[in-house]
Amino acid sequence: MAIIPENTIKIKAPAKINLTLDVTGRRNDGYHNLEMVMQTVSVYDELEVSILQENPKKPVVFNMDKELPDKIPPEKNLVYKAASLMIEKYNIKNSFNIFLKKNIPAAAGLAGGSTDCAATLIAINRMCQLGLTDEELCQTGVLLGADVPYCIKKGTMLSQGIGDILSPLPALGQVWIVLVNPGIAVSTAYVYKHLELDKFPCHPGTNKMIKAIQENNIPCIASCMFNVMETVTIKEYPVLDEIKKFLEGSGAAGALMSGSGPTVFGIFENENKAREAYHKAKEEYNNFSIILCHTVQS
Repeated sequence: MAIIPENTIKIKAPAKINLTLDVTGRRNDGYHNLEMVMQTVSVYDELEVSILQENPKKPVVFNMDKELPDKIPPEKNLVYKAASLMIEKYNIKNSFNIFLKKNIPAAAGLAGGSTDCAATLIAINRMCQLGLTDEELCQTGVLLGADVPYCIKKGTMLSQGIGDILSPLPALGQVWIVLVNPGIAVSTAYVYKHLELDKFPCHPGTNKMIKAIQENNIPCIASCMFNVMETVTIKEYPVLDEIKKFLEGSGAAGALMSGSGPTVFGIFENENKAREAYHKAKEEYNNFSIILCHTVQS
């Protein structure tokens, strides 16, 4: 494929939170069926993707500003995998140098790896003028991870299936959020393995959450927040329940664990309350990662 690319693209990759997360059953292929209301927030990793003028032995040169907790080699990172897949699938003759500045806590339930992967697909599509639609990018992205299609589309979204069936919801207005990440390593595989689907006392009211979003009713959104994975992760790490209670006691309309954890977020009715809770959390949990942010649509 003949390509006249841009030389360099800088792109932001936003984190996500789960306003609801329900596991509705186990599939024959071993995966679980999910139903989630997902929301993009204003915490961003930053990618710089450049065309290499001289092709190295490897088609992708990938570096980042910090080592991740799992210390995986560059070739195992989703950014590297995304670039390699695009090169192979679309017969791209260029080589890429990719640098990732990591701001989203790793392995935190915030889709940090998936959003970096999505940003890589978007950047290469744009700089190589491939002309792929978001839907076409999603078809490639789901090969790399179930959350990648959502991270391509972003915003306020109902996610079903394994996370690959996406239905846009009315855009949620700016809601202020405090994220608290205690730096615990949570295994998603462990959480799924220990979920007892037949023992859930209740499930998220997805339709109630959608109605609350339509009305931009923060107290109602807070009352509808639910994550079935808390039944495993909080049992294993009680500090997460402590953080939830701390945020609610500090003015949050509601608090919830995102994804399989360990990040807990609180949502607030206004910026002032969120800032007060943020500063209070910084004092209370000075060894944790505390982030003040808000909802965004892209």
